[in-house]
Amino acid sequence: MASDLSEIRFLTVAEVADMMRVSKMTVYRLVHSGELPAIRFGRSFRVPQSAVAAAIERPIVDAV
Repeated sequence: MASDLSEIRFLTVAEVADMMRVSKMTVYRLVHSGELPAIRFGRSFRVPQSAVAAAIERPIVDAV
């Protein structure tokens, strides 16, 4: 299991906010709502880079 985790890159909330071009508060809302998976590390959150990439690729709204 340790080798699996060593291959995953985790990002801070600030790094995720920069990548997604949103505020840190928006990232916290996405984490707390469950839309963006994250792990708690002490008092801060870490988000897998693959989850951020998937969130960026997801359409925001469905076109009618």
